[in-house]
Amino acid sequence: MKRHEAREKALQTLFQLEGTELTMKEAVEHVMDGSEDNFYTLLVEGTYTNMVDIDEKLKGHLENWSLERLPKIERTILRMAVFELAYMEDAPSRVVMNEAIELSKTFGDDKSSRFVNGVLSKFTDELKN
Repeated sequence: MKRHEAREKALQTLFQLEGTELTMKEAVEHVMDGSEDNFYTLLVEGTYTNMVDIDEKLKGHLENWSLERLPKIERTILRMAVFELAYMEDAPSRVVMNEAIELSKTFGDDKSSRFVNGVLSKFTDELKN
């Protein structure tokens, strides 16, 4: 599975986990239907288990928004991207940002991609310094 497809499936899984009674295993089985992919698993498990820390990192980059008020899809995309940027060393920040923007164009509304781009730009600028 290509990384873009793994990111799409990870987004779908994490989206399902938030606010539902599903276990991680149930959500993974529903989205992956028996398939396996190491990158997908790393994204889902890493984002999910580090969510409290990721949310803290995100809160400082949301102007005029609280994390709770964000639409669920943007919040999930941002969490995944911050996980990749902060915890994974093999993904260049430009690639992670482009992927997050593409996911927001596919799954979000007209303004999602600009919002995601703005938040992640601030986050990557901070990481560089």
